Amino acid sequence: MACYRPLLAPLNRPIRLAVLISGGGTTLANLATRIGNHSLNAEIQMVIASRADCGGIARANGLGFPCEVLQRRDFVSVDKFSAAIFARCREENIDLVICGGFLALLMIPADFSGRVMNIHPSLIPAFSGQGYHGSRVHEAALARGAKVSGCTVHFVDDEYDHGPIIVQRTVPVLDDDSPADLAARVFEAECEALPEAIRMFASGSLEIDGSRVRTV
Repeated sequence: MACYRPLLAPLNRPIRLAVLISGGGTTLANLATRIGNHSLNAEIQMVIASRADCGGIARANGLGFPCEVLQRRDFVSVDKFSAAIFARCREENIDLVICGGFLALLMIPADFSGRVMNIHPSLIPAFSGQGYHGSRVHEAALARGAKVSGCTVHFVDDEYDHGPIIVQRTVPVLDDDSPADLAARVFEAECEALPEAIRMFASGSLEIDGSRVRTV
C-alpha cells in the first residue's frame, strides 16, 4: 500500500489551523486554552460553522476568532459545500483542518488528503458513523453495557468517522454513569488527545500506510 506523510518535514513555526464547528465550540475552546498556555504551538486562523444557530459562533467570537457561517443547506451538494470550505482554507494558507464537533459530511480534495482531523467521542469503530454524535454516542455506550469508552482522533476521508486512526484514549464506564457523566469524562480525554495528534502532525512524525497511521 502507498505510504505518505501529511507533512514532509517538521514545521518550524506555529501550525495554522482551521476549526470547523456545528455545536457549542468546546473543542475550539480547548485548543484556544492549549495555545494560550503554550502547550500547543498553533494559531487558529479561521473558524467555520455549518449552522447559523450553533452556540459555538458566540464562543468563537468571545475568544477573538471571527466565525464564518457556511450552511450545508445553502449548497446544492456535498461537493459544492466542501469546495467552498476548502477554498477558504487555501485562501488562509491552512496547514491542518480540525473538525471539532462538525456534523456535516465532507468530500476531501486531493490537496487536503491527510490534512483534516476529526475528534470523535468513542473508540472507533464502536458507536460511530452517521447519526452518532453528542449524547447519542454516550447513550449507546451505556445501553450496550460498555465497560470502557473514550475518544478517537482520526484523519477524515469521504465517510463519517472512517479515516485512519491517529490517537485513542480510553476512560472507564461506571455503573452509575449518566450520559452526561460519561460525556464529561470522555471530553477530558479529548482535551489531551487532540492536541497530542496536532503536535505529532506538526512534527512531521505521522505516516499513513493504507488504513493505519504510523509514527516515524
